[in-house]
Amino acid sequence: MIFIGVAGIQDPPREEVKGAIETCKAAGIRVVMITGDNYATANAISKSIGIFDNESGNSFTGEEYENMNQKEQNAIFDNLDGKAFSRTEPRHKRQLVMLLKSRGEIVAMTGDGVNDAPALQEAQIGVAMGKTGTEVAKEASDMILADDNFTTIVAAIEEGRSIYNNMKAFIRYLISSNIGEVASIFMTALIGIPEGFSSVQLLWVNLVTDGLPATALGFNPPDIGIMEKPPRRSDDALISGWVFTRYMIIGIYVGLATVGIFIYWYCYYVSPDGHSLVTYNQLANWSECPNWTDFKPNNFESFDFTNNPCTYFTEGKVKASTLSLSVLVTIEMLNALNALSEDGSLFQMPPWRNMWLIGAIILSLSLHCVILYIPLFNRIFGILPLNLSEWGLVFAFSAPVLLVDEVLKGYSRYRNKQLYGQVKKE
Repeated sequence: MIFIGVAGIQDPPREEVKGAIETCKAAGIRVVMITGDNYATANAISKSIGIFDNESGNSFTGEEYENMNQKEQNAIFDNLDGKAFSRTEPRHKRQLVMLLKSRGEIVAMTGDGVNDAPALQEAQIGVAMGKTGTEVAKEASDMILADDNFTTIVAAIEEGRSIYNNMKAFIRYLISSNIGEVASIFMTALIGIPEGFSSVQLLWVNLVTDGLPATALGFNPPDIGIMEKPPRRSDDALISGWVFTRYMIIGIYVGLATVGIFIYWYCYYVSPDGHSLVTYNQLANWSECPNWTDFKPNNFESFDFTNNPCTYFTEGKVKASTLSLSVLVTIEMLNALNALSEDGSLFQMPPWRNMWLIGAIILSLSLHCVILYIPLFNRIFGILPLNLSEWGLVFAFSAPVLLVDEVLKGYSRYRNKQLYGQVKKE
């Protein structure tokens, strides 16, 4: 019986776990360790990986938790600090999951043993270890972690948030664009000017030029600071009041731009084709043209208004309609760039972060140029080619959509900062 020494055995945490815990904290995700180990071991591990700095008020044994009343148990989770529960039994793990669920939280539970199965089954997301997990734990879980690595869970959360954001970008782009088309038609009818779009033109925009950028938005990279925002609630609406307001503002601008360039061509734009300028009052009351005795518009392009001057507002609107259609297509391409990030500026999230989107925009604009500059398609779509000066006019009416959305994003960032600050206080 000669004393030789003491051997200490440690199963250290993986080096990357501490960084993953910090990412969870920044993302508003509370990390709770539930273990059967003793109190001192649980505290040492929790401190080493950053679950908490001080065990006071953050670390409890299973027996301590069980002896608390319901109010005291709830009070444990009133802040977002990490927690540790040691010397727990299977019933304690399940009770903790049930308590968190009753508070409206989404609970992901990880485990590998038979004693973890009740809690894994109770949680909204049960995650079993793929390498060391028992068959019982795997059967009780919703997913299996193939590499048994906590950081993989954090990466999956980031990927899930990115997929959700991309879905919202797709919806945001299509809804705001469609609202713009509806707004354009509504404004045209409201003020009484000739229709700017034909049905075949709107079909072309919706089925061809819109579809490519919308699809490419599904390949957006993760948004800026995606893991620095608190998780959304399970009952959060996909389209909130503020989000719908943003859709409406962008849509109304699209309508104003398409109708505005139509009016501008008729009333103010002096172009080499020599078309006649009319007053806004004449344009808005063009249906009364047969009663005008002194209305003699100039002939331009291949149009002759000598016998019937009033066709200047029907057949003669081709160039104005072409400009409106080109503004609609261009503005929607720029709006696709706005959809790269929900709240991030284009200076922070530049277009080349998604090369698929750039390719889709180039292809969509190329298709638009095909119908502009091939005579056969000119006749089918009722449009005319645009010169360089007219393209400049198109971009002048389209580009402000970038500024409008930058202002909306700026306000949204300020609004979210106030909201996130309030969430952290709570």
